[in-house]
Amino acid sequence: MLQTLGIVDACFASEKERRRAAGRLQGKSILEWVARRATDCQQLDGVIVVTTSDPANLFVKDLVPLDVPVFIGEGEDLLSVWTKALEAYPCREFVRFETACPFVDQTLVDRLVKEAHQLDEPADYVGYRNHNGTPAMLTSVPVYGELVLTKTLYRLHERLRSPADRAHPTRYIYSHPERFKVHWLPTPPGLDREDIRLVLVDEDDWEVHQIIVDTLGPECDGHHIAHLVERCPSLRKQMERLNEKRAPQATSKTGARM
Repeated sequence: MLQTLGIVDACFASEKERRRAAGRLQGKSILEWVARRATDCQQLDGVIVVTTSDPANLFVKDLVPLDVPVFIGEGEDLLSVWTKALEAYPCREFVRFETACPFVDQTLVDRLVKEAHQLDEPADYVGYRNHNGTPAMLTSVPVYGELVLTKTLYRLHERLRSPADRAHPTRYIYSHPERFKVHWLPTPPGLDREDIRLVLVDEDDWEVHQIIVDTLGPECDGHHIAHLVERCPSLRKQMERLNEKRAPQATSKTGARM
């Protein structure tokens, strides 16, 4: 059994999610960007991409690097598919990655795993959180992962009945700290701000990401991006305007990124 498994969440339910994952930045799909950055994390013992058996998601296996296994799961909902994936790839805990941002920061992911292993008692969930209490995975800078104990996910699979909760199991965990042990790390100050945006939603976001890659190169991380934003007022203003534009349609109560 592995200690820590990386799971790239490719259980796409909408055409918008699929187009984003298949979209290309410097010749690579966003899904490939995320999968490769996950494999570069030093604290992960393995990485898989998990998707559903929906025919519309068949494209996933064609975009993933050949050295990264793709698990295609049958199931009524996301929680069922994740459970089957973890049965096929046993591990003590896993780190989930989204495909909303190509710039997964390996240093921050490794810090997340190390922090989890240093706790006196294992936490059901370990993640980053902004100074205002917002989980970092729900912000416009989702360069992180979120760590969950496998046994906790199994417990959710057995007990949760609400379709909304089964579609967003990690959100359910950290929304109920009275039931689960939740541990938060502070978001780095350079990324905990309103004038930075690293999430892909529309064409304006793609333009910003292209500027970042053209300026910093494909190996850019959160620290260097934050530094670029700090010394480039025009880019900072552009990101801030995009965040303000999307604010009325921000992450909904269901946890879906808009």
